[in-house]
Amino acid sequence: MMLSLLEATTGFAQLGMALGAGLATIGAGLGIGKIGSSAMEAIARQPEAASKIMTNMIIVAALVEGVALFAVAACAFLIK
Repeated sequence: MMLSLLEATTGFAQLGMALGAGLATIGAGLGIGKIGSSAMEAIARQPEAASKIMTNMIIVAALVEGVALFAVAACAFLIK
């Protein structure tokens, strides 16, 4: 079943998969940019909490990056 689905992909399906990978990458870039911006603003407001803010920022950015990697990999595996 899955093999026949992969064999039936056309140019439009491949285009859709490439657009999906691109959108996932753009979304991750915007998300990580927003995380960094908010973290820097929070550090400017409370400099004594900088280490906690930076730790949380790195963890959340890594999670966003992981989700984007899975999305791009899923799109890449479906392209012939």
